[in-house]
Amino acid sequence: MSKKISIDPITRLEGHGRIEIFLDKKGNVDQAFFQVPELRGFEKFCEGRPAEELARITPRICGVCPTTHHMASGKALDDLFHVEPPPAAKKIRELINSAFMCEDHILHFFFLGGPDFIVGPEAPAAERNILGVIQKVGLDIGKQVIEIRKRLRLIITKQGGKVIHPVCNLPGGVSKGVSKEEREEYIQVGKDAVAFAKFALQAFGDIVLKNKEYVDLIVGDIYKHQTYYMGLVDINNCENFYDGDLRVVDPEGKEFARFAPRDYLQHIEEHVEPWSYIKFPYLKNVGWKGFVDGKDSGVYRVAPLARLNASEAMATPLAQEEYDKMYATLGGKPAHNTLAYHWARLVEVLYAAERLLELAQDKEILDPKIRVIPTETPDEGVGVVEAPRGTLIHHYKTDEKGMITTANLIVATVNNSAAMCMSIEKAAKALIKKGKVSDGLLNKVEMAFRAYDPCLACATHSLPGKMPMEVNIRKPGGEIIQTLHR
Repeated sequence: MSKKISIDPITRLEGHGRIEIFLDKKGNVDQAFFQVPELRGFEKFCEGRPAEELARITPRICGVCPTTHHMASGKALDDLFHVEPPPAAKKIRELINSAFMCEDHILHFFFLGGPDFIVGPEAPAAERNILGVIQKVGLDIGKQVIEIRKRLRLIITKQGGKVIHPVCNLPGGVSKGVSKEEREEYIQVGKDAVAFAKFALQAFGDIVLKNKEYVDLIVGDIYKHQTYYMGLVDINNCENFYDGDLRVVDPEGKEFARFAPRDYLQHIEEHVEPWSYIKFPYLKNVGWKGFVDGKDSGVYRVAPLARLNASEAMATPLAQEEYDKMYATLGGKPAHNTLAYHWARLVEVLYAAERLLELAQDKEILDPKIRVIPTETPDEGVGVVEAPRGTLIHHYKTDEKGMITTANLIVATVNNSAAMCMSIEKAAKALIKKGKVSDGLLNKVEMAFRAYDPCLACATHSLPGKMPMEVNIRKPGGEIIQTLHR
């Protein structure tokens, strides 16, 4: 019997990772590790660059969530240059970010996480994908998914300049205003996105919540951890993606800390392990106690479920109804069920769509005053937004000429790195017995990390100048005749 099981590569996420599972003599799981084999280097090669370039450089960390990197960078630059953008500029930024949050969450549910529920966690691997989802829900719904994402991304393209790597944010504002014609178009997209979000939640109710096997998985102990939770909230402790304070609640749901983004270093530290290149942030005022649950552990979680746990309400009415329904079903707040991240993600789709519509309907978004030119000497700035995968922190320091001397980025996925390791090990220990494994069972182990929607391209990167590549040249029959290395 093999004493080691490798899931390499792990699937339906952005980036590269693997799971190593070690068995004891009886074939039960002794330990399981979630490993990230890439080294992150963006912070280092930001040094020496003009600060204003970082809003264009940092989105290239990732092609999946560049919009939120652009937003966090823009806010950090405002803080760095001591300038307050006009109200219209802030609303344009939040409009873009809301469109992005909405379309990215839809992507994850239908393309990445959803196949485990819509097609089934133990369905053949070849069917656990978007094509399997379309086969289950029908071609018309598949077209709706593609169409609403296309229209939401068009907002990012028009206002952000580019859909993959936006370029609109400048210190003190944005580069492009909103025309009356564009506003009318955005209002219609907002209305249609709200309708689609309501449909998606209804589909989740019909497909998942009416299936006892799925509900048992969600509320059962295999995918459950009692941790702290963190997310941005507004003045009323309602969830907010773009602005506000960071609020942390303990495993019982009581407020543990509430602080301005600039004070994050007073509350967050990072732990390292020799077996992974990803770091493990923890609550500084609790301390690192290892990969363990509970109030005495400094492990915290971010992203959809964590944001809902850290807030006291939603800021829009329809999302509030779904928020109440979710917690009523899960037995109250906070909910510790990792698979409920998928449900919380759909609640956030509805909130993002409602917020997009609110912003588009706000006449102030048409104000031509969209930038205040910086006049003060730059020194240090922090920008925080909520990315689809959780709290995203950009922190820059410069010399008096505005050249970057230090850049610290705590990307969303990194905040969940300790929790993902815990979730994978707990699932593996519960599911693998006497060395018996199957593809479907290993997929259930992967479901433990997939709920977090990790983006390992964001969280890790190769060292500058070192990009390993191997090319095999084969004969028509498949025999390798030459291997090229870089």
